Amino acid sequence: MNLPAPGRVWLPVVPHASDREEAEWLSEAGTGEPGAGFAALYRRYEGRVYGLGLRLLGDRGMAEELVQETFLRVWRSGSSYDPARGPVRVWVLAIARRTAITLWRRTPTDDPLPGADRDGAVGDGVEQLLLAVGVRDAMQALSPDHREVLALCVEQDLSQAEAAERLGIPVGTVKSRTHHALRALGAALAERGIDG
Repeated sequence: MNLPAPGRVWLPVVPHASDREEAEWLSEAGTGEPGAGFAALYRRYEGRVYGLGLRLLGDRGMAEELVQETFLRVWRSGSSYDPARGPVRVWVLAIARRTAITLWRRTPTDDPLPGADRDGAVGDGVEQLLLAVGVRDAMQALSPDHREVLALCVEQDLSQAEAAERLGIPVGTVKSRTHHALRALGAALAERGIDG
């Protein structure tokens, strides 16, 4: 299967596809050459996989290799995707995370990631990095208003009254946004297999 290098134009990104449409695109996997559906799936997630590679592997070449290897694995194992276990995006990113660990382990270096060894299990440092990437990805799934209120109340440790003052909105609105943001974040984390 021939996949373009990350960042190259292949097909335009399909901006708003449902989980069902993405599952249909994935159904092309392993059926010969990829068609427009699988190409759209690739375009949809290549940037996210590449960004994950940069964060986890710290090297552009390795990040590009991660994109290629991930989508080869997606292509080969597309028939094993089960929509009941979560959306396609979660499945693709889980493959990318496992692939990143495999690539990292087989690359010789004098500067290992903290908390991990190449011959044994992934240590706490890599697990924490994967968790942080998952949480960041979940935060990006929230609406801008929800991200903003969580950033103020959680990251900057402002009270809801202080956040309301800074945003120029009523305290009740901040409370409502916080409530809905936390619910949406919990759902986004669950989609990514992150508990709590």
